[in-house]
Amino acid sequence: MSDQEFYEVEPVEEGEASMGNPPVPSGKGDETSSGRQEETEEYEQVCYLCRRPERIAGKMIRIPNDICICQDCMQKTFDTMNHSGFPMDQLMGSGKMPNISMINLADLQGFSPQPQKIKKKKKEKKEQPQFDIRSIPAPHKIKASLDEYVVGQEHAKKVMSVAVYNHYKRVASDAADGIEIEKSNMLMIGPTGSGKTYMVKTLARLLDVPLAITDATSLTEAGYIGDDIESVVSKLLAAADNDVERAEHGIIFIDEIDKIAKKRNTNQRDVSGESVQQGMLKLLEGADVEVPVGASSKNAMVPMVTVNTRNILFICGGAFPDLEEIIKERLNKEASIGFKADLKDKYDKEENILTKVLVEDVRRYGMIPEFLGRMPILFSLEALTEEMLVRVLAEPKNAIIRQYQKLLAMDEVKLEFEEAALHTIAAKAKEKKVGARALRAILEEFMLDIMYEIPKDDNIGMVTITKDYIEGTGGPMITLRQGILGHS
Repeated sequence: MSDQEFYEVEPVEEGEASMGNPPVPSGKGDETSSGRQEETEEYEQVCYLCRRPERIAGKMIRIPNDICICQDCMQKTFDTMNHSGFPMDQLMGSGKMPNISMINLADLQGFSPQPQKIKKKKKEKKEQPQFDIRSIPAPHKIKASLDEYVVGQEHAKKVMSVAVYNHYKRVASDAADGIEIEKSNMLMIGPTGSGKTYMVKTLARLLDVPLAITDATSLTEAGYIGDDIESVVSKLLAAADNDVERAEHGIIFIDEIDKIAKKRNTNQRDVSGESVQQGMLKLLEGADVEVPVGASSKNAMVPMVTVNTRNILFICGGAFPDLEEIIKERLNKEASIGFKADLKDKYDKEENILTKVLVEDVRRYGMIPEFLGRMPILFSLEALTEEMLVRVLAEPKNAIIRQYQKLLAMDEVKLEFEEAALHTIAAKAKEKKVGARALRAILEEFMLDIMYEIPKDDNIGMVTITKDYIEGTGGPMITLRQGILGHS
């Protein structure tokens, strides 16, 4: 297939103006020149030899008779002449050049090749974001969008919607009246698998703002092996395609923030604990940070840019294991002796003890007061109950069950789940105590054989996952395309 077939080449109609062709005199000087300018913007020249358009081959060299040749083809022509193996200077002097026929441009005076043009590619229209920073929607609209993807966590979604709304109002406001709105950085606490990271990802996608997710476990004090504290801003800049202005309105989510708590009873230097919290203070409040472009570490070979973190929203999240014990200890202190004393095991069976968290509890856990002071919004997520896990399986837009249904639909097979089967899967996931992450692991285990066997048989039309199959006492219900029922 020749290169010409890859491009839409259109010959210029007679009398039509083109690049390199004089316009046809029509007595309408202004209209002709404006039409020619429009055509110049819409069409581009094609190399007469290799047929490549100007956007690919680069600037064209124009020779008489409206012929355009790209620089590559012109260079190849010269190279061929210079490396042909003949002594060019002697041959030119003698006037004899065996087996080489030179083109005389004078012979081409009567020859007018048909000019070629090709339409320029139109730039693809970028899909408009659901929300715009300059016209941020009301909190109830943000929460409604989160509801489509996140099950439960009503309080957390409400807090996050209001905080984001106020933050971007702060970005759009000015301090001309002397009133400067403080940043609404957030600290979210929740058990593993409760949806902390997923909520932030969903929020950033809805707002169409750059998002950088980093892990606090890799952060160390400056000068030690590991990620520098300022590397989190470098990741945000990369997520914004190195656009500094866009990055300065982004969101940074620092996960596993509980891992940088002050270490207790240690004689070694704490390079990944309290010192990291101290180093993050200037970032959280707002400071000019020099970060490398296109790299994660600073060195002499990498250009640097300055990013101001004043309008960057910081969201920190962590599971804070053993924080429940600190909360229980505080709650039990209120009435520990006497007739009205509460039983010490009163809160032992309460799953959502984290919802009673106070700043005092997090400080006792090991977060320094200066750090907590820059995180004015503190809230917790609920542990997922069996009912919530059933909803997570089926309700969200990209629910796990819908993902498997889409996979089997590609094989023209319908996938259904019995309600009892969903509750059995949720019960098994609840026992693993890793939140919603357990659902995918359980489904992968039971769907393996189905995904393996179905492509073998074109007669299968529908598969129904039953409670017996999940409990291991039966198999899935297979419906053939002819409507014959059977069991695998």
